[in-house]
Amino acid sequence: MDLSSQKEKFSEAYVLAIAATAGYGTYKPSPDDDSVDFGIAARTSSQANGVVTMRSPRLELQLKCTAAPTPSGDSLSFPLKLKNYEELRADNFVIPRILVVVLVPELATDWLAHSETELCLRRCGYWVSLRGKPATSNTKSVKISIPRQNQFTVQALQAIMQRLAQGELP
Repeated sequence: MDLSSQKEKFSEAYVLAIAATAGYGTYKPSPDDDSVDFGIAARTSSQANGVVTMRSPRLELQLKCTAAPTPSGDSLSFPLKLKNYEELRADNFVIPRILVVVLVPELATDWLAHSETELCLRRCGYWVSLRGKPATSNTKSVKISIPRQNQFTVQALQAIMQRLAQGELP
């Protein structure tokens, strides 16, 4: 398997681990021709406090994986293909979409460590919603800035899905 395919599969494994731990189902659109690599589906209902939620919120993800160094500032930059940017910035999708960029060490042999007591996926993913971002005159790619506080974690995914269940956006 070439390195690009390894990165793709690793980013998928990362998202599957986060979603499973959060208690959500996943689906993989086929074919991937709409800048959606994975979808996440939750099952929710009205809460005990009387807050009415939207049932079964969904979120769709465009996944990217890069061996870029750990960012040193408040954000990380990622060059996103123009096609993906245009499809993720649209504001007329029924199911909200986000970009998830998974950072990995340079060497694939360093991406994962395991023992009888732990499984460690090295580095982490960051997410950003591009919904409503401006059009660009770029012809090939757009430099995306993702706040480092937007780590794609179990807690972050649960918070996003809760917002979606309340009719809000990610």
